[in-house]
Amino acid sequence: MGRPTIADIAERVGVSKGAVSFALNGRPGVAEATRARILQVAKEMNWRPHSAARALSGARAEAVGLVIARPASTLGVEPFFAYLLSGLQAGLSAQSVAMHLMIVEDVEAEIEVYRDWASAHRVDGFILIDLKVHDPRIEVLEELGMPTVVLGGPGGHGSLSSVWADDREAMLSVVDYLAALGHRRVAHVAGLPEFRHTRRRMRALRDSSRRLGLLDAVSLTTDFSDAEGAAATRTLLSRGPRPTAIIYDSDVMALAGLGVAGEMGVRVPDELSIVAFDDSVLTRIAHPAITALSRDTFTYGRRLAEVMLAVVADPERRQDLRTETPRLVVRESTAPPRGLAG
Repeated sequence: MGRPTIADIAERVGVSKGAVSFALNGRPGVAEATRARILQVAKEMNWRPHSAARALSGARAEAVGLVIARPASTLGVEPFFAYLLSGLQAGLSAQSVAMHLMIVEDVEAEIEVYRDWASAHRVDGFILIDLKVHDPRIEVLEELGMPTVVLGGPGGHGSLSSVWADDREAMLSVVDYLAALGHRRVAHVAGLPEFRHTRRRMRALRDSSRRLGLLDAVSLTTDFSDAEGAAATRTLLSRGPRPTAIIYDSDVMALAGLGVAGEMGVRVPDELSIVAFDDSVLTRIAHPAITALSRDTFTYGRRLAEVMLAVVADPERRQDLRTETPRLVVRESTAPPRGLAG
């Protein structure tokens, strides 16, 4: 048997197709007993609205879309995304809204998904992550006229709503802390250079270098993977003079860097201090435990869901929500550089 239709339900109940349509869409004009019988039969027949018909009727899809253009292998080991997606889905599920998630290879494929889902009315809006410098997706989403919330800011997202935390302020707090310990050679194992948040962190380190009189402040970009994080660490520790502190843009890369330091006989924290930009169970169970910028990423995802639902409910309402800046949690991986301890 094919997909059940409104006509099939009407035949089973013994009413007109119009009555079934009214009942399924919650419109008046149908007796309550008849409406209940129609809904029961629709449930028994596993009837679902057709996306094209739903689009023509103006009904909501009761779903939002999230498309991620990153390697699935990289996403699979990042606790940040697990916590974010859990919080996001929890916030949406509280209002019986689903999340359609797709992982693609590049931005061009991501844009194509936006166009396809918008034309088929698969979703009521989009969540956009990994905001890029001169991001081509902003113009496309504005053109589509779909309610959209960008995870990232400030600025760079046109007329779209956003939810963000201040990466620059967070990075400044880390460098200030390391400088206070006495570090003057600080390195940064950064993420992808096309991401706006990566650029903000790199710029914050450069600005801190001038302000604090650091002797060296270098950033090496990576794809966020443990392999590239490890390779960047080997490069930094093979130089002379090598950094006495390294800041990593993810907890996974920080853990990889800790392992490389051990392989090369560089003691942490006696000879090298390590800080992670993301905090998770990985930073807490490492030995030594890793100093990290911490935030409630699950709640961050819930706040994102709340703004998304508000924008879907009122597409004319633009929101720009700044959330709490991640705070530095000091653990055993940081100490004054050798020669200054004590």
